[in-house]
Amino acid sequence: MPNAEKGFMPYKGVRFSKAEMLQRSREFCQFMNKRRTVRDFSDKPVPLEVVENIIMTASSAPSGANKQPWSFCVVCDPELKRQIREAAEKEEYLNYHGRMSEEWLADLAPLGTDWQKPFLEKAPYLIIVFKKAYGLENGEKKKNYYVNESVGLAAGLLLAAIHNAGLASLTHTPSPMNFLQEILERPENERPFLLIPVGYPAEEAQVPDINRKGLKDVMVLYEGMKE
Repeated sequence: MPNAEKGFMPYKGVRFSKAEMLQRSREFCQFMNKRRTVRDFSDKPVPLEVVENIIMTASSAPSGANKQPWSFCVVCDPELKRQIREAAEKEEYLNYHGRMSEEWLADLAPLGTDWQKPFLEKAPYLIIVFKKAYGLENGEKKKNYYVNESVGLAAGLLLAAIHNAGLASLTHTPSPMNFLQEILERPENERPFLLIPVGYPAEEAQVPDINRKGLKDVMVLYEGMKE
């Protein structure tokens, strides 16, 4: 093949009939629409292999120049989870008592959130997504491209994979998050991006009664000229 010497390989992709495409897209949309942010977790154990498969799904995301500028730190150690909760709550207390604007607090009020984050200890796993601001090879800095976009794509796949496994998640972003880099002793080129508790929802779990925007509110269609 002419491109073989350049490191290319054949790709045929996955093909479905129009009817199957419609059915699969509709069913997946309905399934993902059931995904909710959960703050009440069960401490029921989750097999580590499930989490590993979830991580590898996230890591299949596209990235700038295929640099894959992410690390997924999986924390199940109770002591580390305790340290993370204490540090997160310290920052969140300051956020809810002065850092956040009145408008921000008002927007959060219907969601019932506050500075206390017990889920950081209760959930069996914490997945901390780190972005690599630059690569490190033998101590030498290497350029990474579109880091935030690449890691954001991976995070989206991560959440979908968690839901697909029948688990619940929460995207937690205590600000600032530098304490995660310190507690987990991550290298200098990594920055915390998301903190995601993962596990089964608690039996008594509740979520806010909110609605998602409809198609007409999120999609703008540009059709070609019709004769």
